[in-house]
Amino acid sequence: MSGGTAPKVAVLMGGPSAEREVSLSSGRECVRALEAAGFTVIAIDAGKEIVDQLKAAAPDVVFNALHGRWGEDGCVQGILEWMGIPYTHSGVLASALAMDKERTKAVYRAAGLPVVPSLLAPRDEVRQRHVMPPPYVVKPNNEGSSVGVYIVQDAANTPPQLDDAMPETVMVEAYAPGRELTVTVMGERALAVTDILTSGWYDYHAKYATGGSRHVIPADIPAEIAEACLDYALRAHQALGCRGLSRTDFRWDEAKGLAGLVLLETNTQPGMTPTSLAPEQAAHVGISFPDLCRWLVEDASCHR
Repeated sequence: MSGGTAPKVAVLMGGPSAEREVSLSSGRECVRALEAAGFTVIAIDAGKEIVDQLKAAAPDVVFNALHGRWGEDGCVQGILEWMGIPYTHSGVLASALAMDKERTKAVYRAAGLPVVPSLLAPRDEVRQRHVMPPPYVVKPNNEGSSVGVYIVQDAANTPPQLDDAMPETVMVEAYAPGRELTVTVMGERALAVTDILTSGWYDYHAKYATGGSRHVIPADIPAEIAEACLDYALRAHQALGCRGLSRTDFRWDEAKGLAGLVLLETNTQPGMTPTSLAPEQAAHVGISFPDLCRWLVEDASCHR
């Protein structure tokens, strides 16, 4: 998006997904940052009448601050393409691919990126038997923010009793031990490596609650591992066809060196809350939050 005058920006937030509250928090932060950057900003809590909401707002650009299903799986991107409104972050295909964890792994494998073994299985079968040897992790195939994650320990005698709210088909993947690392990619630039320190699993609470986790940036890791993380994140961004901002998460088993580094997933709509990783990494390389949001608006387009 380019032009002489600052465009009117509609920030899409909220929505109906399991990550609604996180999206509202992200959206509010982005509204403030964009106003500080000099844009005219309209906040839209996206509902089923989203087309009418967008018609009424008549924005020049949509800043997508939605998280979870419908907002980062290609659905809202398709609406914006249909309406011809330039928007931020990834397009229809990359969003849909990255939201589907098992298809994301297929793309990683095709690009020569390391992943742990995984499979899709019926929820009821996962309740009845170990579909792979423990330890393993069970999660929805198409939700983010560690919503609905079950960890089955090595010594578990019985399979996990999944909640009825879990989808009929779930993803099961071998548990990857080690440190939680993450890298944000902005355009074609991998920004930094953050080491995420928590007292347990990096779950929804750890991601979004104040004090839920501690972020060490730059991560205190060997140069070889840091360089691999930056390289792998950029390659994942490119292989999936991401645009704008993405964030790729890793696990690293120190005892195995480089062979212990695996990709977990790529998030095409990284959080923009006060505890979020992408704004921290941008700040680490000298990009303020308003400047990050400005860059995303200037990068916006259709046909992404």
